[in-house]
Amino acid sequence: MKIVFASRCQQGLRDENQDRTGAGLDERKACFVVCDGVAGLPGGERAAQLVRDTLMSQLQAYDDFTPERTHQAIEHCRVVLHEEQGKNPKYSRMSTTLAALFIDREKQRAWWAHAGDSRVYHFRRGVLHEVTRDHSLAQQLKEAGYENTGINSNLLYNALGAEPPRLVSFSQEIALEDGDAFLVCTDGFWLNLSSGEMEQALRMVNACEEWLALMEQAVSRTVKKDNLSALAVWIGEPEEATLLYSLADSARFLPPRF
Repeated sequence: MKIVFASRCQQGLRDENQDRTGAGLDERKACFVVCDGVAGLPGGERAAQLVRDTLMSQLQAYDDFTPERTHQAIEHCRVVLHEEQGKNPKYSRMSTTLAALFIDREKQRAWWAHAGDSRVYHFRRGVLHEVTRDHSLAQQLKEAGYENTGINSNLLYNALGAEPPRLVSFSQEIALEDGDAFLVCTDGFWLNLSSGEMEQALRMVNACEEWLALMEQAVSRTVKKDNLSALAVWIGEPEEATLLYSLADSARFLPPRF
């Protein structure tokens, strides 16, 4: 199975970048991870790096690769993070979001997990097929039918390392199709792009790197208050399943004309 991926990590107006990304790929399995240290408490970047490194090393060590194994690996990340919190009172509340895409290349199946407001997007035939639901107050209000305008999207009720501990959300396992595309990203990335704009960018390019670069260019035209990180993953040949939209629809991604 052909898998192509591209990555971006860019610092915004914050003093430090608490985002961490990781990608692991061999002949049997693939894993793509984004972690974003929760701001406002010391140690967010340490938590993000610890979870990313622990998850990648755990999955590399497993002979089998199943949703159950990935669940065990993430729970192990939680244990390791808790132990690290106890070593230094300054970092006793450090925590991180998580978004992770897992691919069994032999069985041609995929699933994903997330905690917090980092997201996994799945596109099929050029349109959004599925996206994770944030573990945030804003998302809870939206799903309950209440107005959430003005609610800070960074108010999270779930993150690795946070109290009380909550289960990480897992998707159903899916059969992959040629042309599937995935985006694994932090809130600094998706807050500045609608899903429709992500679809549009996908329909305009011939390579995974171009897709991510085009979206990054559009995001960069806004004020980058937050750090932004993203991993784009293509299965097979997505460019064969998409069509270019009209020039007017593509305006967001085209350089301004003078």
